[in-house]
Parts: sequence; structure tokens; C-alpha cells
Amino acid sequence: MDQVLGRQPDPDLWVVVATAVAALAVVAPNAVWRLARNAVTIAHEGGHALVALLTGRTLTGIRLHSDTSGLTVSRGKPRGVGMVLTALAGYTAPPLLGLGGAALLSEGRITLLLWLATALLLAMLVMIRNVYGVITVLLTGALFLLVSWRTGPQVQAAFAYAVVWFLLLGGVRPGFELQRERRRNPTGASDADQLSSLTGTPPALWLFLFYVVSLCSLMGGARWLLDL
Repeated sequence: MDQVLGRQPDPDLWVVVATAVAALAVVAPNAVWRLARNAVTIAHEGGHALVALLTGRTLTGIRLHSDTSGLTVSRGKPRGVGMVLTALAGYTAPPLLGLGGAALLSEGRITLLLWLATALLLAMLVMIRNVYGVITVLLTGALFLLVSWRTGPQVQAAFAYAVVWFLLLGGVRPGFELQRERRRNPTGASDADQLSSLTGTPPALWLFLFYVVSLCSLMGGARWLLDL
């Protein structure tokens, strides 16, 4: 327990920069991103689920699909603050998780970050309602568990920094993808459209908010990770 809650030494600057470059190499190319986006979907749907529970809604289940889409179903009032916050949590969860991870890493809490991530994945697993989702979350959780238990401090640090950089960088791209998808196929079913319907405001306002949260999280997280 002392090791989990204690501080670990910061990695060399070249490791921090190298993990940032590696994360960017995963996020930027379409071919790699199509696979890696599954991890962002886990964070996205996990954000919906967590906020639904925190606002008093009843979480029914989570589904993750092979096309990197997902669905989180909860029961409660069809309108109101709880529903708005639940809908808002999806696109903002990955960058905010990245920002929180960067704050932990800036304090040297590398092991704590890995264990917290593992615990959240295990908690999410209970609510997954389809086979693909179970496999995806199990594999992701197993990877965190393997790194936490079977690797040394340097590998753990590199892995933790890579994960946080990925959440920060990968949290930016979905907003642009959503805007492009709404332009091509305006079904009215996106989170921005749902928020628009719930609040009577334009979907563009919520798209703008997604951009602000993701970009500000990236800038703030980068300052912490690079110790600027």
C-alpha cells in the first residue's frame, strides 16, 4: 500500500517527450486510430456511466461496439440537470481523465494512477452488456494489471505517461470527427444534438464546449507532464 500511495521518481525528459510522440503517432494516422479509438470509447462511455450514477440515475448497462461506437443506458428523469450532465460527460471524459492523470504524474503518483485506472476498468466491466465490450475492457484492464505487477518503475512510468498523453491527444480528435459526421449524416442522435434538445440551445454551442474542454485539458496536461 505504501508503494501505491507513495511517490515514484519522475522519468527523464526524453521519456516524457518520446511517449508524447508515440501517442501522437497513434492518434494521428487513421489506420492506427481506428483501433486505438476503442480506448477512447471506453473512457467516453465510462464518463456517461459515472456521471449518471453521481447524479442519481440508475445505470442499466454499457455496450461497446467494434466500430468504436458505444451506448450507455440509464434510467431517470428524461430532462433536467442530471440528464444534461450525463450527456455532457461523454466527449469531455477522455481529456479530463488525461488532465487528472497528468496531475497525478506531476506529483510522482505513477503507481497510484495505474491502480486507479485498473479499478475503474474493473468497475466498468460489471456493467458491460455485450461480448465485444467485455473482451475490450478485460484486455485493457489486463494490460494495466500486467504493467502494474510485472514491470519495473521505468516501464511503469513510460506506460503511464503514454496513456495520459494518449487520453489528452485522443480526447481532441473525436470532437472534430463528430462535427464532420454531423455534417455528412445529420441524424440528430449525437451527444451534441441530445444536449441541444435538452437545453434548447444550438448543437454548435456544445461542439464548441467539447473543443474548449479537450484543448484546454491538452494544454494544461502538457504543462504538468513537461514540468513547464
